[in-house]
Amino acid sequence: MLLIKHIPTSSLIQHTSQTLLNQSPPQFSPNQSLFFYAIFLWNRKVKKPLSFLWKGIISSVLLISLLPTLSHATELRGTGDLGVVVERAKGSVLIIETTTHTRLAEITDLGDLSHASVVYSRDQRYAYIFGRDGGLSKLDMLRGKQVKRIIQAGNSVGGAISQDGRLVAVSNYVPGGVKVFDAVTLELIADIPTPRSKVIGLVDAPGQRFVFSLFDTGEIWVADMHTPRVPKIHQFKNIGCQPYDALISPDGRYYIAGLFGEDGLALLDLWHLENGVQRILPNYGQGEQKRPVYKMPHLEGWAMTNDYAFVPAIGQYAVLVIEQRTWQPVARIPVHGQPVFVMAQPDGRQVWVNFAFPNNDTLQVIDVLTLNIVKTLKPGKATLHMEFTPRGEEVWVSVRDDDKLIVYDTSSFAEVATLPADKPSGIFFTARAHKIGL
Repeated sequence: MLLIKHIPTSSLIQHTSQTLLNQSPPQFSPNQSLFFYAIFLWNRKVKKPLSFLWKGIISSVLLISLLPTLSHATELRGTGDLGVVVERAKGSVLIIETTTHTRLAEITDLGDLSHASVVYSRDQRYAYIFGRDGGLSKLDMLRGKQVKRIIQAGNSVGGAISQDGRLVAVSNYVPGGVKVFDAVTLELIADIPTPRSKVIGLVDAPGQRFVFSLFDTGEIWVADMHTPRVPKIHQFKNIGCQPYDALISPDGRYYIAGLFGEDGLALLDLWHLENGVQRILPNYGQGEQKRPVYKMPHLEGWAMTNDYAFVPAIGQYAVLVIEQRTWQPVARIPVHGQPVFVMAQPDGRQVWVNFAFPNNDTLQVIDVLTLNIVKTLKPGKATLHMEFTPRGEEVWVSVRDDDKLIVYDTSSFAEVATLPADKPSGIFFTARAHKIGL
């Protein structure tokens, strides 16, 4: 019980309050806060009203004294263990946390996400979603909300964020071309038309550049964005028939386009543009025994580790091993089905492979040193995408037809968590913010 034996005079109140309020920032011990609260109680007991000024001072002091408590009620957090999972059928995404295997939020009304991809701002705070309907959506990862959404074209298939994080570019099927936007406002900065061709394989590259391929005309373009509103375009023609997808090596040196209309791949050394485009792996494609191709492999999913590239063989039940210095095949690994994604763990020690229909219920793990399959897993029907946590201790897997996400321990291959998700497809962690081409 609080006993007040002596009520401070107004001069004491004034001196005490002025001393405390002059601190920057104001700081109050429990006894000091109690001092003002005692005045408040005494005022109510004797029913002697305080002046408007003193009521304001006492209220301010009590509020400031509670600020430490209020700040802890809304805890600050980072974004390094967050990610986005695309729910393609609903046009929504989940924001998830990898540390505790938790769903944090669901963001809806994002349009057609049947071929959606995601890039992140360099601070990992914002995600940019590229939808098949030409939509570009900016999401706030911490607030779990949509910041802005625009429809910038009729049909788009991907995008990239510039080296300095200031520009977001979108590649379009309809009407073709690449559009570049301010990453903060989504204001249109540059429109790069590609007459008579849809654009695929858009990536960011060192030197504040975007690189992309023209499907219909068989070209690779390099856009220098140092002057964003007037980009400088370097065009490479006759690279091959119908480039359908592309990748950039993790160090940002090599841009490689796959060719749908013929065997082989087109390689551009971004350190030596003067050398032009070279043709590599002339037998890569469907030149050997053909099988029905239900899904073209994603070149972005190539695993580059230990001086080798692990490449899905088109129309074949095999993963090809390519020596990166010569770009010649050195091994062929038989696998469960037609590979779609061939992805290396962050440490490069193992490569994980998923497969096209009708064998899309399976994952296989390849040991990089021995080139042997060391584990076969059965997550479920339509195992579409994989994403490793930043240091590779776990991998998240989307299982579309079973409406779930499965998390595996990459050392023991044990299933450590399962989360519900509505027809999940792409998984994109914020660690991509600091990787070239992702």
